[in-house]
Amino acid sequence: MPVKNSVMKATLKVHFETLGCRLNQDESEGAARAFCNAGFITDMESCTARSLPDSSVALAVINTCTVTGKAEQKARRIIRLVLDKCPAAVVIVTGCYAELEGNAITQICPERICILPGQKKSVLKDIALAMAAGSASGTDGRLSLAKIDSIIKSSSSEKKDAFVLYTPVFEKHSRASIKIQDGCNNSCTFCRIHLARGTSVSLDAQTVLERIKTMEDTGVREAVFTGVNLSQYAGDFNGTKLSFGSLLELLLKETSSIKFRVSSFYPQHITPALCSILSSDRVQPSFHLSIQSGSDRILNLMSRPYDRDSVLKAVELLRKAKNNPFISCDIIAGFPSETEDDFALTQSLCSAAQFSWIHAFPFSARPGTKAYSMKPQIPERIKGERVKWLFEKAVEGKTAYISSFKGKILPAIVENSRSLRLSSPSAANFVRVNAVTENFLHAECLVPSKGFIPAPGTEVNVRIDSVLEDSIRSGREVECSGTLVL
Repeated sequence: MPVKNSVMKATLKVHFETLGCRLNQDESEGAARAFCNAGFITDMESCTARSLPDSSVALAVINTCTVTGKAEQKARRIIRLVLDKCPAAVVIVTGCYAELEGNAITQICPERICILPGQKKSVLKDIALAMAAGSASGTDGRLSLAKIDSIIKSSSSEKKDAFVLYTPVFEKHSRASIKIQDGCNNSCTFCRIHLARGTSVSLDAQTVLERIKTMEDTGVREAVFTGVNLSQYAGDFNGTKLSFGSLLELLLKETSSIKFRVSSFYPQHITPALCSILSSDRVQPSFHLSIQSGSDRILNLMSRPYDRDSVLKAVELLRKAKNNPFISCDIIAGFPSETEDDFALTQSLCSAAQFSWIHAFPFSARPGTKAYSMKPQIPERIKGERVKWLFEKAVEGKTAYISSFKGKILPAIVENSRSLRLSSPSAANFVRVNAVTENFLHAECLVPSKGFIPAPGTEVNVRIDSVLEDSIRSGREVECSGTLVL
């Protein structure tokens, strides 16, 4: 729900659209908080073709992704949609796509679009303050395209400001996240992210601790660590540099109840020492490994800093640290020169590791990367066949994993509750409560509308009843049915 500042009677809205990774979502939430604190209504519900035009939107912020060509295509579609649905708004396009292709984006509508390079995203806080100053001086707070562009160009924002957009209270997401790292020191041949976000920077450990304590004090039950490459975390603490494992150890020691979830990690950094820390009951048993291929030859061409054996060792260590954890991975199918033998190695790796889910992507040649001109390129038909195999393997893995928990009761965090009328004429009204379990199962629970309806963010217990395979295949977030255990 939109949030109003209690001091000012703002009528103008700032609309947000977020594409891509959890890190982008975290940054959008932080920016929304800045506008909220400045006295404006923030709206984070995505526009659709059915959305009605809203002239009260003074500013629209579109946080973009550049990881694939499809991500950029989606961004252009969203930009055009927002231009139509928010007819009175200046449209700020930011994020990784804006960092790399700002001139091309501007051409969509030069008179209304303003480019905010992704690495200067913190300037959104300055824009919020400028709108608030205008409102306080008697105007409604609207800023012209020229004024916003002037604020961006005059800003001294640097990459050290990468952690300014922060909030302990989340408007759209029931599970809180905290950005602790940005950028990447690797130069993987297929990836544009290090070009868009620059080299690795880390939030100092003391600030991480303070923010986590604030979350805990406000009742947050779980915090998700976000970053481009958490494996490269190196935050200052009393004159020393802490690794991610050392940071997590510090947070577990200095807090009492909040739980932690690791969003993504490189396999070579999953060590026995780290797993000793991950074994804590307050670290959620779900992990994502950035893998991309099961072929050492392809991994070498990708400039990935690990090999196939590192992946299998990481999976083994995580399963020793946690009892039946959820382990997912990323795989790119059809990297230049990938042979049938190379893909067979990826297939055998997926089978041996028994991943709970596989995020499969066809190779997308990204301008500015070494892989863009690598030969031979793999035909789209073959990429599609390989992605199809990986998807079927992913469905098989998730189905088997969920089935292994059938009848078991798991702690979970409620994401949302929605009214539902069952098809049977004699059925009473029910509410559909969606919750995410500690091991990252998205469960749908039906409860009577006149009964106890837990609010988003509430910690509950869910008994897993059945797998919803059709839902998994269709891409819905809900993967299983469950029962709230009160």
